[in-house]
Amino acid sequence: MSYYTRLSVTCTSEVSELLIAELAHAGFDSFLENETGFEAYAESDDYDKDAVVLIEEKYATLGPLLLAFDRIEKQNWNEEWERNYEPIIVDDQCIIRAEFHQPARQYPFDLIITPKMSFGTGHHQTTYLMIRAQIKMDHRDKRVMDAGCGTAILSIMASKLGARQVEAFDIDEWSVTNSHDNIELNHCQNIRHQIGKLSELAFEGRFDIILANINKNVLLDEIPLYATYLGSTGQLLLSGFFTEDIPDLLDLAYSHGLSEIARDQKDNWASLLVMHS
Repeated sequence: MSYYTRLSVTCTSEVSELLIAELAHAGFDSFLENETGFEAYAESDDYDKDAVVLIEEKYATLGPLLLAFDRIEKQNWNEEWERNYEPIIVDDQCIIRAEFHQPARQYPFDLIITPKMSFGTGHHQTTYLMIRAQIKMDHRDKRVMDAGCGTAILSIMASKLGARQVEAFDIDEWSVTNSHDNIELNHCQNIRHQIGKLSELAFEGRFDIILANINKNVLLDEIPLYATYLGSTGQLLLSGFFTEDIPDLLDLAYSHGLSEIARDQKDNWASLLVMHS
């Protein structure tokens, strides 16, 4: 009988996204976030067992971490996923749901996201913070960049908020594939997505809004590039870091002519909105 290996991971929210990224490279191809951490799934035993041991050892020092394996029948996967995947509501303005959930017309913005291997369902605090900030920003007729797009959830939100054009990219091929599916599900015609990192891609002209929900180290590398691509009145929205990281990011932003407009936080995760001084 064919089956999936399920790895149930109990961890803090601070390390869950890092663990998901590591396990993706170890052969797990689907992830389901929950209140205590997440579940990772792999076809049969098609994953690197030694890599999982090393990952557990690497992150055990960063906080409570518990890994538990079991098997589920392959034909039960869709039912299992649907039973556990709950919609996310952001400030009574936006619902983030899977395709099998019924539309909820009381919310102005309805986002359909099938995460597969990509990150960005709204369950993680940083995605939630980004969506919440986007709702407050004027996207109408704006040109938007979505750096490290993952599921393309931020691109889709930008499109639904009235953006004229969205340029989305990610370094992982499976994220770009997932982006394509989600963009089609949401009927967004003005999003272009491609594989690559910002330093390797070439965009003509400036952007009115740049969205970057990645991690502190990547943001520190790329803020100088964001500053060059940002229009004179453009806004740069950042997340993927902790509240204690804000000073480092702001110091770099200030050195490139960017000043703070707003900040937000959720469970020690933070977002920053900056623009040219």
